[in-house]
Amino acid sequence: MKLNWVTLRVSDLETSLHFYTQLLSLQVAARFGSPDHQIAMLGSADEAKVELIHEPNAQFEHPGEGVSFGLEADDLDLLVGTLREKGYEVRGPIAPTPHIRFFFVKDPDGYSVQLVSQKTT
Repeated sequence: MKLNWVTLRVSDLETSLHFYTQLLSLQVAARFGSPDHQIAMLGSADEAKVELIHEPNAQFEHPGEGVSFGLEADDLDLLVGTLREKGYEVRGPIAPTPHIRFFFVKDPDGYSVQLVSQKTT
């Protein structure tokens, strides 16, 4: 079994795309849909994707409540500094072992994103 994607329902696709592509450096792998149902798939071809779905006429409360997912950062300290400069509240660092360190940040819809750095030594 292989994970293909995680779906996040977002209130504003352009705001979410800015967060995930400009700040977290995910690539847009595909973007499609209609004015009533827009989808953006984020990530590289050989990895699981983050699927953003925007339905302008759909009503949903607290979309990010209880959801968290992790992304491994190339340069965790630089990323955390950039997010803080942009006004995002970043929690951490948390280091449960000598080989892993992470922070949490909420995306524009309240989804909790865990930003991770792992040492393989």
